[in-house]
Amino acid sequence: MQQLDNTGFGRVRSYLWPIHSHELKKLIPMFLMLFFVCFNYTVLRNLKDTLVVTANASGAEVIPFIKVWAMLPGAVLATMLFTYLSNRCSRKTLFYAVISFFLAVFFCFTFIVYPIYPSLCADQLANFLQTVLPTGCKGFISMVRNWPLTLFYVVAELWGTMVLTVLFWGFANEITRLSEATRFYSALNIGSNASAIIAGQVAAFLSSGVFNPDLLFGATAWEQSLAKLTLLIVGCGLGILVAFHWMTKNVLNDPKYLPEGVHDTKKGKGKKEKKMTFRESLSFIAGSKYLLCIAAIVISYNLVIHMVEVLWKDRLHQMYPDPHEYNIYINNLTSAMGIISTSAALAMVGIIRKLGWTKTALVTPIVLLVTTAAFFTCLIADETLSPYLALFLGTTPLALAVLLGSVQNCFTKAAKYSLFDVTKEMAFIPLSPEQKLKGKAAIDGIGSRLGKSGGSVVHQGLMVLFCSLSSSTPYVAAILFAVIILWIVSVKTLGAQFQQKADDADETISQKEAAGAVI
Repeated sequence: MQQLDNTGFGRVRSYLWPIHSHELKKLIPMFLMLFFVCFNYTVLRNLKDTLVVTANASGAEVIPFIKVWAMLPGAVLATMLFTYLSNRCSRKTLFYAVISFFLAVFFCFTFIVYPIYPSLCADQLANFLQTVLPTGCKGFISMVRNWPLTLFYVVAELWGTMVLTVLFWGFANEITRLSEATRFYSALNIGSNASAIIAGQVAAFLSSGVFNPDLLFGATAWEQSLAKLTLLIVGCGLGILVAFHWMTKNVLNDPKYLPEGVHDTKKGKGKKEKKMTFRESLSFIAGSKYLLCIAAIVISYNLVIHMVEVLWKDRLHQMYPDPHEYNIYINNLTSAMGIISTSAALAMVGIIRKLGWTKTALVTPIVLLVTTAAFFTCLIADETLSPYLALFLGTTPLALAVLLGSVQNCFTKAAKYSLFDVTKEMAFIPLSPEQKLKGKAAIDGIGSRLGKSGGSVVHQGLMVLFCSLSSSTPYVAAILFAVIILWIVSVKTLGAQFQQKADDADETISQKEAAGAVI
């Protein structure tokens, strides 16, 4: 089948909507799946932070400890389980099983565990730990005390890794041609950004309600808000399953919609590559410069964004200690992020075709470098700026830090969703199906956790030394700037390899077409 491109499109359509009409049957269900996955991701991301940060005797300092002592083991186990199941289950069965598991956990937590959560807290153990651990371990004690919330945090965080990154994008990479990716992925990311706008406003609205005694669930206004959000998450999860089922039945059975080799492999024809074990997957990544560069980029992004967000959430919690107010603010901010990200996605349509992979991938670390510098300037110089802020702006260093942190989050996430995710996913496309699945699962499942956990380890060490997040801020800034430089170097190295693989693929296609013409 002839490779599809933008030939025949007008200049405006080629820029805004470079999609052929016969491709809509493939694109629309993918669009709906990503919309629902990202909708849940947005709601869960804000909800898990609200629950653990505003919990009893807790704060933003609990997040680094959860990332290391709960998230890292959870991510490793989840990745091992995914690798095990992918070797023994069909793609369809694996997809249904993973989504159903997450929905069941969220439902049970809200309607069974959370109503009795205070009685489940490990208060006696936490009180004992308070007497034997240093002051800087307050976050660890909070994690242990509120262990039901910690478990919810882990599962909610894994939705973004296992469902969004590994399950959906792995599926999308498998069924998408390289020639389609430059056009499809920009359209898909507009949908994901739009879902963040809608999810933020819906979650903020549901979090702002007062207690309704007529509802059958929830003893407080916050419990009722949590229940409504959970039912919404379950509903979107069912929407994901319906869209996937329709696509499996009506699209994936037609070889004209699939890259060469995928349909035959699915039917069991031809040579089938040997499945790699979990350990073999990690060994393969360690021996591949190409995958090592992808891993370095993923780790760098997650380390930088996590370390900055912990400091920002610490200030945000100081301004909004109530879970209602905290959740409303962070969801409204999410909608603002979505608007900025959608605007950026529209402005960036076709940027990969114009600038190339490397220059496009460099935008995200550069944006992070600039916005992070502004945020840390405010944090480090807060005492110096305090009298001038009160005199000229009528505000406080705390309010300005929250504002700058919010701006930094908006622009960083806009760059991530519009450019970082697209370029990262495109980097997997030239690889074989086996390399895509296992390499991607290891990089996204463990690589992202290593970045966040690495940042958490740094935060923990600095908090033990300096007893607070505020005192460790200058040292955090120095570490982050060094990591961003490493990120930029990795992008340039990967870009050269990606271009070489793309050129080799084009040459192979040309040779096949020439051979076909001769025949």
